[in-house]
Order: sequence, then structure tokens, then C-alpha cells
Amino acid sequence: MTLRTVLVLLVLLVLMLPWAASAQQTAEKSEAYVVDTGDAWVDAQLQDINHYAERYPDSFLDEVARYAGVSRGYIAALMYTHGWQAGDIYFACFWAHAIERGCRDSVQAWSRAVPEEGQPKRWEDVVAALPVTPTNLHWRALRHAIVASHDHWDRPIKLDATLQRQLGDRAQRQRAASNPTPSGR
Repeated sequence: MTLRTVLVLLVLLVLMLPWAASAQQTAEKSEAYVVDTGDAWVDAQLQDINHYAERYPDSFLDEVARYAGVSRGYIAALMYTHGWQAGDIYFACFWAHAIERGCRDSVQAWSRAVPEEGQPKRWEDVVAALPVTPTNLHWRALRHAIVASHDHWDRPIKLDATLQRQLGDRAQRQRAASNPTPSGR
């Protein structure tokens, strides 16, 4: 490589840094984040996930890729290239996983959604427009995934009464995860 080529590449890199930084999850983006899934507990957790992704974007991307079964490159592009909020990425991919669809289906539905004039986009409306009618089992799967992610991240989470009955406290969840019962027993 010639010196001129190296200099051109360095200049391009310097010019791209502000653009790349603006697409990352930041405290300002997280503070301004408003989400409406129709479930206040889920909304609060998605806001917390945004704050987590500010500090640990790689861990966030790894979690979604591994447990929602989505290409890490795809979700990284949503976050860094398209400026998606981490909470929206999490919801899109884990909701799609719960309804046995691809994350791209949720992403495309969100991208196509056009709210009433003066109204924000709402996941509640997008979910209703997807081809799979949402059931309590879908919401339960999403809520359990959120708890599992917080446990993987060693992040505290306040469970509502229903989740507390279903999953127990953190110590109970850790014991259950380390001693899975074989199927058929």
C-alpha cells in the first residue's frame, strides 16, 4: 500500500467516526426512549435493556444473537447503521422468536408501521398487525426471556407477582438452570 492510500483511508476513517458514534446506544438515546408494548412491565425492562446496551453493547448483541437465534451482523446493523434502540431490537427479535417468526418480520412490520398523525409508533400496534395473533403464551415467553437475559447479564430485575410464582427468586432460577430435569419425568 502506498503512503497516499494509507492517508486516504485514515481520512475516511476519521470522517466516519462521528457518524458511527451517533448510531450507538447512548445515555441520551436511552433517556429519550419511549416504548409502548401494551405491557408496562415489559416496557420498563426494555428501557433498562437500553441502559445496559449503552455500557455493554457486545454482550447485548451476543445475547440477542444467541437466544433469539438472529444473526449478530443483522442486529449490529440495526443498532449501528440504522440507529435502532436496543430495546426495540430486543423486542423485535424476542417477540418474533416467541411467535415462531423471523426477527426480520418484526423489523419490517415496525418499519412499515405508520402511526396516526401526531402519535408515536407503538409496538402494541405492530404486534396486532403481525400475522400471528398474540396470546398470553407469547407474552409469557417474552417475559421469561427478559428475566433470563437479566440473569445472564447478572443484572438485577424486579419480578411481578406472576413471574415470581412462575420463576421464583434468582437463587431458585440459578438452581433450576444448573439442575435441569430430564424430560419425561
